[in-house]
Amino acid sequence: MPRPGPKGTYAAPAIEKAFEVLEMLASQREGALVSEMAAYLDRSVGELFRIVIVMEQMGYLQKSAKSDRYTVGYKLLDLAYRATPAQNLVNAALPEMRMLAIETGQSCHFVVPNGGEGLVIAREENPGTRGFSLRLGAAIDMVKSCSGQVILAFSSAERADHIIAEAEAIQGIKVDRAALSARLEKIRQAGFDHRKSPITHGVTDISYPVFGFHEDIVGALTIPFLELIDGSQKVGFDAALGVLKTAAANISETLGYHAGRGDTIAVRG
Repeated sequence: MPRPGPKGTYAAPAIEKAFEVLEMLASQREGALVSEMAAYLDRSVGELFRIVIVMEQMGYLQKSAKSDRYTVGYKLLDLAYRATPAQNLVNAALPEMRMLAIETGQSCHFVVPNGGEGLVIAREENPGTRGFSLRLGAAIDMVKSCSGQVILAFSSAERADHIIAEAEAIQGIKVDRAALSARLEKIRQAGFDHRKSPITHGVTDISYPVFGFHEDIVGALTIPFLELIDGSQKVGFDAALGVLKTAAANISETLGYHAGRGDTIAVRG
């Protein structure tokens, strides 16, 4: 149906279909096949197929390597970051991340789920002369990393299962679901995670969940805590952990999340 514009009524069928697809996928967390989009939107597969392919080529949609289901790509989020003044994850996170880096003398980064991988969408380097940080846009192992497991631990069971399946398809591996489930339960009970970096000597990753308005986890705020041999780091591990916890809670609050019990992050199954 044509939609009235500010100066009259105009029709742009292809554009309308593209936005219908985006709006539909926004409510389909597990994504959808082209045939499912057609049924949902009361369109033919032929009407949507070329539009979906072009949107994928342009980066606005991404296709699962395992299931052929389409989800909205992060290019749309990137466009929103650059084109609108509306509050978003990066705008909410960066002020807290800057203070976190200053107070702890450590670098930090913000990871969001992106299919079967994590994606670093923001980072803040420590203000000192020595440090360790991940590059913006870096892909993160969702199954093995500290950030990834925190996101999995506080995601719904359905969402976590979908992410793990995507990771298996991307990496060509079979995840020990029982062992991972036990690990995620420990993270939920603790409310965060920390472990020695499996890659970099002297680095201990610490990660806290960040939640949004609808109480779903939106990402993980992480410090790759670098312990200097001479002990000259600005604050110790325990102090950095406390500052990180506060920063993650502040970002969640800015995004509209309100914990149900005091300052305790709600555990999500």
